[in-house]
Amino acid sequence: MMGYLWTPGAIPAWKTTLLLFNIVSTALARRHVVYWNSTNTRLTGGDLSIQVNLNDYLDILCPHYLDEAALGPEEPESLALYLVGEKAFQGCVETKGAIKRWECNSPHAPFGPVRFSEKIQRFTPFSLGFEFLPGRHYYYSSLPTDEGPPLPCMKLRVTVCCAPTSEGSQQKQEPPASRSSTCSLRAASLTVLLHMFLLLAV
Repeated sequence: MMGYLWTPGAIPAWKTTLLLFNIVSTALARRHVVYWNSTNTRLTGGDLSIQVNLNDYLDILCPHYLDEAALGPEEPESLALYLVGEKAFQGCVETKGAIKRWECNSPHAPFGPVRFSEKIQRFTPFSLGFEFLPGRHYYYSSLPTDEGPPLPCMKLRVTVCCAPTSEGSQQKQEPPASRSSTCSLRAASLTVLLHMFLLLAV
């Protein structure tokens, strides 16, 4: 009887399927980008609210300065972001129950603004992760660090929804990039991934 032939270095089919599933899930997830600094008038005005779905990503881009000399006598913005309750959100203050999520303290990072990503998910295996529930509101606000200058109150409300939306929201300080190129790139990526899956399944 012929035994099962095993090739050294071969990846089992179930592992390949799981890997492809994770890649496709990531490709389908929407990213919601927020530039977190005092020039973002929607943050400082307190009226920035975005709707996300489970498995989407919230991307926070920290204050960033290309040229230190351009700042002049002003200090670069340095801040800490918190998940807070609704009452603390209204006053933009740190409370006992606030959860510190990130600290933006590298305003002159060499490769562009520091990005923090929050995956909107029901369950997380990480101790520092946060679990989100559909139909709930979550509130982010920031406070200046001791090293930075005084800053206005900046805050964001995130609503987790159950029903999928047509497209992710992107809140930027600059004109948004062409959506058609982004959509076509995503469609092409998914087509390639599906072809790979079919080839491996044969």
